[in-house]
Amino acid sequence: MSQSLKRQATLARSLMTRLNQSNTCCPHHSSGGGNGIICNNSFRSNTNSSEVADYAFEMINSTLRFGKGATAEVGYDVQNFGSKRPLIVTDSNVAETRAFKEVANSLTKLGISFDVFDKVRCEPSEKSMQEAINFSRTKKYDLFIAVGGGSVIDTTKAAALLTNNFDAEFLDFVPAPFGKGALPSKPMLPLIAIPTTAGTGSETTGASIFDMPEKKSKAGFRLRAIKPSLAIVDPLNMLTMPKNVAIYSGFDVLCHALESFTATPFYKL
Repeated sequence: MSQSLKRQATLARSLMTRLNQSNTCCPHHSSGGGNGIICNNSFRSNTNSSEVADYAFEMINSTLRFGKGATAEVGYDVQNFGSKRPLIVTDSNVAETRAFKEVANSLTKLGISFDVFDKVRCEPSEKSMQEAINFSRTKKYDLFIAVGGGSVIDTTKAAALLTNNFDAEFLDFVPAPFGKGALPSKPMLPLIAIPTTAGTGSETTGASIFDMPEKKSKAGFRLRAIKPSLAIVDPLNMLTMPKNVAIYSGFDVLCHALESFTATPFYKL
């Protein structure tokens, strides 16, 4: 056997040993797998909890449409969803950009009436997200359109989820140690995400992150249920992105990558 094949065989044995000795499941099954059934680890050997680490990685993506000018057709998507009362969620700065105007014009041309919530805060907190949730709960919105960066899209995910789960409290679906880690009884209402920045990737993920200043920490929702129904990535929407925002978005990607190597589970702190 060649040295290369020997190295591969050794690596394979090492990975299998790690898998068999782990006393946790992959992230999907350890959180209930989306249906509340928690992996009981009956097929694994017990080990010291300090040795536990995730051994699997899973991507939960949205349907993604990419193309110059694709934003102008969002009205047809709203019609395809059968929406009668959509809500556009954005912030006061993005509301003045081409992206927002394209969305508004597309809906108006097709005779679709809509409301706008434009008070999203940069780096949203529980308080600012709750403001959006309270607004969206005042009327029976049946579809959400997020136009903006990661803060806007994350806020819209929370609003679309908690509007359809009307009796739920904000932290009910947030995992430990800050939330109850419950699974929603109803899915998130349809969400079309239209990013105006490049870097966060929030338009394709099942995560929504917010600040908790009183805890000096960040927390978030991590659920299949908050994956956007459709992501429209239109390069023309990036033309209005300020230079510094473009730079910071690049650093955001770098920081997310570094966190994957350095993050420590809260129960090990």
